[in-house]
Amino acid sequence: MKSKSGEKLFYTIGEVSRLLKLKPYVLRFWESEFEVLKPEKNKNGKRIYKSRDIEMLKSIKSLLYEKKYTIAGARKFLTRDHSSELVDYKYVQTELNDILNILIN
Repeated sequence: MKSKSGEKLFYTIGEVSRLLKLKPYVLRFWESEFEVLKPEKNKNGKRIYKSRDIEMLKSIKSLLYEKKYTIAGARKFLTRDHSSELVDYKYVQTELNDILNILIN
């Protein structure tokens, strides 16, 4: 089935596997490890992935393979609120600027 924009609404595990270059068993394993990943099942019991599921899988793949997170670390990263990190970053940046101004003057 396709949306009005021509994009597919649902993808099979095989299609997602080829798209992300991952084995289907990896996708099934990640489902058991990440609560945020819950693809629906069709009337035959086969997994159907929506675009949001694929985006979540891309995030998980990036965290595990590129950023070298552990599964526990990636799970924690995906379930916590990241807005606090921005506040902490701004605080650190402000503090560093204050220190720089002290050193320059």
